[in-house]
Amino acid sequence: MVIDVHNPATESVIASVPVTASVTPAVEAARAAQPAWAELSRAERAAHLARLRDLLTEHADELAGIITAEMGAPLSVARKVQVGLPITVLSSTVAQLEAPEQEVQLGNSRIVRDPVGVVGAITPWNYPLHQTVAKLAPALAAGNTVVHKPSEVAPLSALRLHELVREAGLPDGVYNLVTGYGDPTGAELAGHPGIDLISFTGSTTAGRKVAALAAANVTRVALELGGKSANVILPDADHTAAVKVGVANCFLNSGQTCTAWTRMLVHESRYDEAVELAVAAAAKYTVGDPTDPSTRLGPLASAAQRDRVLSYVERGVAGGAKMVHGGGAVPEVGYYVAPVVFADVDPDAVIAQEEIFGPVLSIIRYRDEDDAVRIANGTRYGLAGSVWSASQDHAVAVARRLRTGQVDVNGGAFNPLAPFGGIGHSGYGRELGTFGYEEFTTVKAIQL
Repeated sequence: MVIDVHNPATESVIASVPVTASVTPAVEAARAAQPAWAELSRAERAAHLARLRDLLTEHADELAGIITAEMGAPLSVARKVQVGLPITVLSSTVAQLEAPEQEVQLGNSRIVRDPVGVVGAITPWNYPLHQTVAKLAPALAAGNTVVHKPSEVAPLSALRLHELVREAGLPDGVYNLVTGYGDPTGAELAGHPGIDLISFTGSTTAGRKVAALAAANVTRVALELGGKSANVILPDADHTAAVKVGVANCFLNSGQTCTAWTRMLVHESRYDEAVELAVAAAAKYTVGDPTDPSTRLGPLASAAQRDRVLSYVERGVAGGAKMVHGGGAVPEVGYYVAPVVFADVDPDAVIAQEEIFGPVLSIIRYRDEDDAVRIANGTRYGLAGSVWSASQDHAVAVARRLRTGQVDVNGGAFNPLAPFGGIGHSGYGRELGTFGYEEFTTVKAIQL
């Protein structure tokens, strides 16, 4: 049995990937390799990861081309974000290993961190290389081995990564790749008794299934799931900047980003101004061939995803929201959706509550600051968000009130060392930096 991989811009089959018959051989290989890998010094593991980083850097353009072909990100986004972020994560992980290990002494107890053992990693199609490296790098750094199942929609970058891992000289069994659909391959991995921790990124619905399967073996689980993040623009903020950055964040990767600020919250006194600015910003997002340098929005990753997004657009109109931008022309071939901006969106409307995962922005009025915080916290998700104000201290105070894993203040830059993850239906556990490293360890107390 094979999986056909489609180019979402052309709808043509560009590769066929075999389905792994069983994950057990990969799990057994990982278990056999783990003790020796864990016994390596931090410096030795750092050297392995540094070689992998250097190979990703050397093959960055090739990897970007693969990602563009398999999931449709414009080449500029694929090179800067889809490949650039994994290289940054590997660099920060290497630096972390090269620093002296910090031990904690509590009374007569020495607190140390051991690897959990074998990690099962299940990754999505929207950032196929980054989501893989965000799990692989800290897991390997901590002394674990990994069995990885990429999305069947975009597995080609994982296959190339597997080749680069071998070229980097990592021992056999340290990184093992299995391919297939969520069911049965992903389900077998999540429920396998030889797995010590499952790290999953994907939809909330799939995350529930992963957690349930892992529970049978009392396997640890880390879930990075959906989001419906709010961009809270306070009345004194620079609305030109806040709206422009907000639209860019919402439309990044054609809206296929779990942290996307898909709800723009604007005070009623400046609402019409913000809508006008958002429409003008959205009009600049050209849709088309992702290999064309002028393209800002490529296709969605699959026909199913395109149809899902279009159904939400229809539900938004039917629910009374006003489409102030959208419905523009798109190529006849390919899984394209023109960017959409909705105004007059009820905070409880479907398009304001459910993750759409496409280039769709909802602009919502609020009366006062308490109302803005209530609306921002008024979904089941809690992954990311943003606050804008002329006063940084004021913005930080509002950010502290938001129930979410990460908040950007006045467009604060992404920090690959900061913990990344959510609360509520956005999941639990953290990735990146020290917190991401610790996610793949277990704590031991040694009494002296």
